[in-house]
Amino acid sequence: MTKSPKKISRNKKNILWFDELRIKDVPLVGGKNASLGEMYSNLKKKGVRVPYGFAVTAHAYFEFIKEAGIDDDIKRILKGLNTHDVEDLARRGQKVRHTIMDAEFPEYLKKEICDAYDKLCKKEKMAHVDVAVRSSATAEDLPDASFAGQQETYLNIRGKSHVLHACKQCVSSLFTNRAISYREDKGFDHFSIGLSVTVQRMVRSDTGSSGVMFSIDTESGFENAVLINSAYGLGEYVVKGVVNPDEFYVFKPTLKQGKKPILKRMIGSKKKKLVYSGEGNNPTEEKSVSLIDRKKFSITDDHVIQLAKWACIVEDHYKKPMDMEWALDGRTKQLFMVQARPETVHSLKSGDVLEEYSMKERSKVITKGYAVGAKIGVGKARVIEDVKDMVKFQKGEVLITDITDQDGEPIMKIASAIVTDKGGRTSHAAIVSRELGIPAVVGCEDATEVIKTGKEITVSCAEGEVGRVYDKKLAFKIKKTNIKNLKRPKTQIKMNVGTPDVAFGASFIPNDGVGLAREEFIVAEAVGVHPLALMEYKKQPKKIREQIKKKIEGYDSPQDFFVSKLAEGVGMIAGAFYPKEVIVRLSDFKTNEYATMLGGEKYEPQEENPMIGWRGASRYYDDSFKEAFAMECKAMKKVRDEMGLTNLKIMVPFCRTVEEGKKVIAQMSKHGLKQGKDGLEIYVMCEIPANVVLAEEFAKVFDGFSIGSNDLTQLTLGVDRDSHLVAHVFDERNDAVKWMVTHAIKMAKKNKCKIGICGQGPSDHPDFAAFLVEQGIDSMSLNPDTVIKTTLMILEKEKKLKRKKKR
Repeated sequence: MTKSPKKISRNKKNILWFDELRIKDVPLVGGKNASLGEMYSNLKKKGVRVPYGFAVTAHAYFEFIKEAGIDDDIKRILKGLNTHDVEDLARRGQKVRHTIMDAEFPEYLKKEICDAYDKLCKKEKMAHVDVAVRSSATAEDLPDASFAGQQETYLNIRGKSHVLHACKQCVSSLFTNRAISYREDKGFDHFSIGLSVTVQRMVRSDTGSSGVMFSIDTESGFENAVLINSAYGLGEYVVKGVVNPDEFYVFKPTLKQGKKPILKRMIGSKKKKLVYSGEGNNPTEEKSVSLIDRKKFSITDDHVIQLAKWACIVEDHYKKPMDMEWALDGRTKQLFMVQARPETVHSLKSGDVLEEYSMKERSKVITKGYAVGAKIGVGKARVIEDVKDMVKFQKGEVLITDITDQDGEPIMKIASAIVTDKGGRTSHAAIVSRELGIPAVVGCEDATEVIKTGKEITVSCAEGEVGRVYDKKLAFKIKKTNIKNLKRPKTQIKMNVGTPDVAFGASFIPNDGVGLAREEFIVAEAVGVHPLALMEYKKQPKKIREQIKKKIEGYDSPQDFFVSKLAEGVGMIAGAFYPKEVIVRLSDFKTNEYATMLGGEKYEPQEENPMIGWRGASRYYDDSFKEAFAMECKAMKKVRDEMGLTNLKIMVPFCRTVEEGKKVIAQMSKHGLKQGKDGLEIYVMCEIPANVVLAEEFAKVFDGFSIGSNDLTQLTLGVDRDSHLVAHVFDERNDAVKWMVTHAIKMAKKNKCKIGICGQGPSDHPDFAAFLVEQGIDSMSLNPDTVIKTTLMILEKEKKLKRKKKR
C-alpha cells in the first residue's frame, strides 16, 4: 500500500500559484505576488485580465541562503559598511551579488521551479512560454517605507535554465546598492526581509503598448481622476522614465455613469521602445520608434476608457488609491493588468492652511509698482526683451520684461516672480501671475533699465498694494494658519481658475465652485492657433501650414484638435470642482490678441482701441467669425454630453445689447447648447454700463449675472485699464462704480436672477468685499490665494450684519 505524500504546510511551500494567493500573503510572497494573486482570483470575474503565473516563495529564498551557507558570508561582507561612501557601497554590493550568483539553488528547489515552468507552458500551449521574472520583496509597500523599484525585473525569459538563472538574479537584486543603502538608512535588518520571485506569462506589448496608471492624481492628491501613461513596447521604459510617454486623465465619477470623460490627452515623444530580441543573455533590445508612430497616441480612446474602468475596479476592491502597470498585447489587441500596489508617493496639497508672507529684513528698493498677490519671491533676474530670448530663461529665475502676453506663459510658469515695466493690476502679467500663484510687481516703468540679468533680487508683494523689488536676496517668513474647521459663509465663495494645470490642486481650498474659468488661457496655450486659421488650414501659407501640422499631431483634423483641446481644458476645471457649479466664460480675445496667434494676422482688423472693439458677444454671430464660434460650442457640448460634466455653466462676455444676447443664445442653440436642457444655465457678464442700466431686460434673456469689476470700472470711469499712465485712477471703490454694482444687485434680486462678481475688486480690497456682502450679493469669485483670507473676513462681516439686524 502506497503512503499518501506528506502534506506540506502552506507557509513552507516553495511554489504558490496566483489562484492560491491573496493579499494577506505578503509575508509569504511579497507585495507584488500577493496583489497579482488577489486580482487574478477576485477581479477576473469583473473583466480585469491578469496573465497567469506562479511565485517562488520567500520560504524558498531563506532556504536557499541557509542551505548554500552564504548568510555568514553576506554578513561579513556588509560589516562596517558606510552607505555614504559610494565606492565602498558599490564594491561590497557587487561582492554580495556575486556570492549569491555563484551559489547553487538546492536540487529540490531547481526541480520545483522547472516543474512549475513546465506546467505553465502546458497551460499556455507552448513548448517554451516567454515569461517575465520579477522580484517581490516581503517588505514592499509598508506605510513608512517603500521598497518598490529597488529590485530587478527580467523580461522575455524562455526555457528552464534561463528561468532558473533569472530567478537567481532576482534574489541577488535584493542586494543592489540602492536596496542595501535604503535598508541601512531605515534601520532594517538585511536578513529580516525575504524575497519572492514572480514568474508570469509575458504580454506581447513589445508589438503593442504598455505603461503605468494611478487611480489618483499623484501631483495634487486629487482623487477623482485616473492618470494613465503609455508608450510603445515593453513597460520597463515607462516605469524607469527612459521615454516621455503619452499622458491621459480620465474623470472617475462620470466614467462610472457610463460617460467617456477623457479630461486630457498629451502626446509624448516616445522616441525609443524596448522589444524582444532573442533568447539567453539579451532577450530584449532597444529600437527607435518611427516618426509616424511618435506623432500618434500609443493607445486609442477606447483603450484609455477600458484602463480607467479597471483602475476604478482595482481601487474599489482595495479601498485605497492604487499604482498599477498594464500592457496591451499587439497580437491579440487585448489589455492586461500586470501589477498593482497602493499609491504611496502623492503630495496632497491641503487647503486647510492659510499662508501669510512677510519680510524679515529689508534693503535698497530698486523699483516699485503694483503688487499682485501676497507672496514673496527671490532669485536671479533674467531680463527678457525679445521673444527669441525666452529659451535662455531658467526655472526659478525672476522674469523682468516690458509687458507679458500668452507667448510668455511657458516661462512665467517656472518663474519665481515677475516684474514688468507696464500694466496695471488687471494686465496680462497680473492676471496670469495670480492664477499661477506667483508674486508679480507690475507697472514699474523702469524695471528693464534698472535691473540687470544675473542680479540676485527679492520681489515682495506682501507689503500692501505697493510691490517692491529689493536689490539683494533677503530673508522672509511664511506664517501658516490651520483653518480646518472653517465655516461656510452665507455668501458663496467661488474661485477664478484660468489654467487647467492648477485646477486639481486649487479644488482643495474651501470653495463653492468656480465663478470664472477663462477660455483665453486654454485657447492661447493648448491651441495656440487662430481658430479661423485651423478652419482654413489648407489655405494657409506653407510655413504656417507646417507649424499647424506639427501642433495637431495625433488628432483627426484641425477642427478636431481645437474642439478636443478646448474641451479637455474646460473639462479639467469642471472635473476638479464637480459637482459644484463651474462657470466658463466664452472667448473674449481682443483683435490685437487674436492677431498675435499663429495664422491670426490675416483674420483680424487693426483697431485704434481694441479694448472696446470687436470682442466678446459681437463676434459670435458675425458672419466673419460665427463658424469659429461653432467650434467653441461643440467643445462645451462635448464637456457636458460626452464627459457628463453638467455642472458646467456658460457665460457670455461683453454683451452690449439685449438683442445681441438673444442672437448669441440662438447661435448656441443651433449648435446643441440649448438653454435649460439638462440644467444648462447661460450667464452674462455685467461689465458694461448698459448691462446695469438695462439689467431688468437682460434678466429676461439670461439665467444670471456676473459682475466684471475690471471692465465695469474702466467703462464707468473712462480709464484704459492697460495704461499705466492713468492706472492710479482705476479703483473699483469709486462711488460711481459702487453705485453701478449696487443697482445691478438690486435689479437681479428684484427679477429673481442670480448675481455674483468675478472681477479683481474683492480679491484685492477687503473693504470692497465687505461692501458686496452688505449689498447682498449671492457669490464672489476670488483668486485662489485670497479665498481663505477673504472668507474669514466675510464670516466676520456677516456676523456683524446679523447682530445689527437684531437690534
